Amino acid sequence: MKKSDLVLTILIFAALILGVIVGQFFIWDPAVTSDVLSQKTAALQQIGELTFVQPLKMLVIPLVFVAVLVGVTSIGDPQRLGLVGGATMLYYITTMMFAITLGLILVNTIKPGAGANLADFETEARASYQTTQSAVENPDAPTGVGEVFLNLIDQMIPANPLKAAVEGQTLPTVVVAILLGLALVSVGKVGRPTIEAFEGLFQALIKIVMWILWLMPIGVFCIVAARVGTSGLDELAGPIGKYALTVVLGLLLHGFVTLPLLLWLFGRTNPYRYFWQMRKPVLTAFGTASSAATLPITIEEAHRSGGCSKRAANFVLPLGATINMDGTALYQAVAVVFLFQMMGTDLTLTQQLIILITATLSAIGAAGIPSAGLVTMAIVIYAVNNSLAAGDPNLPQLPLWTIGIILGIDRLLDMCRTAVNVWGDAIGARMITKLAPDIDDEREAAMA
Repeated sequence: MKKSDLVLTILIFAALILGVIVGQFFIWDPAVTSDVLSQKTAALQQIGELTFVQPLKMLVIPLVFVAVLVGVTSIGDPQRLGLVGGATMLYYITTMMFAITLGLILVNTIKPGAGANLADFETEARASYQTTQSAVENPDAPTGVGEVFLNLIDQMIPANPLKAAVEGQTLPTVVVAILLGLALVSVGKVGRPTIEAFEGLFQALIKIVMWILWLMPIGVFCIVAARVGTSGLDELAGPIGKYALTVVLGLLLHGFVTLPLLLWLFGRTNPYRYFWQMRKPVLTAFGTASSAATLPITIEEAHRSGGCSKRAANFVLPLGATINMDGTALYQAVAVVFLFQMMGTDLTLTQQLIILITATLSAIGAAGIPSAGLVTMAIVIYAVNNSLAAGDPNLPQLPLWTIGIILGIDRLLDMCRTAVNVWGDAIGARMITKLAPDIDDEREAAMA
């Protein structure tokens, strides 16, 4: 390890710990409302955004476009690209289903919502839900899996790719980059100068990422202190605490057992050594709670430190940041069953299979939906409510305002599940490296 990398790692860990301490013991005050706390932490949040998150977000769209294009042109052969793309999607869908299954097993075993009185939380939950009600109940928001996939297809065929890029939509950017990359390969030698120009641009963008990395300790400290200061750790008590611990336990098991096992079996790689190599993007994801903002660092570290091929990193990681939601899918499954438990409803195996299928499909199709996590959770609740109504119309259904019960602790859980999302993307890139190693001769043959 380079001395500079060690210094940066120490600074990032110190920033995380210091951020938690400052947020909990110097900012958090249970005697004041969350609105007042948000005002107190607004300056810290803004400093973190301006010094670290905003510079990374500035690079996301250009880096996604250039990285995917370079990845496609380096793979060269369209058949090989189809194999890589198919394997990537299979990996993402499989790991999401594993995560949801694990979440369902844990929430049914621990039963964090059992014995709780929903009425005790109603007043505060309704007030909290009002802050997100417009997003969840927006007439334009999807209300079913079918509508989510129509939204997905609509994004994949943008009427105006430049407008989509300006709006920060990564999925249409990925699709356009794949098409242009295939076209450049298909025209042969004529396309080489353009490909080389994009490769140079990619290296320049990565250099900017390396500069921004040194701002990471400042940004992580400010953002973590603001998040902990707004929510506090005192909420980790009673049913909400049991729910949070169930989610965190599921994320830990998925992140340190399920995913490493897959990497060891199919990637023939020491998963825990690889985790250490990918510590910067995982810590960045935890600090920022944004897969998109973390993407530039994930791409750079996957190739530079993690031993992933440029082909795999440039193609798999942007796609994963768009559609792979292991941590989010697990959290949604636990949250929905928890809320039903609080209502006193024990879901049947069939209804929990509905959660498994709906959470998987809606997570894949949630790209570009504002407040995607809340909207997809509402879709899962709709699906289970419909199943309950079909079985017995007299059974009570879970109202959407109950989402407000878990919003207070959601800020902290969002950091944990985003870290697992990014870790899952990184493992996918390492596994797909076996299918798409960096072999220049193959690309040259494809473009001859």
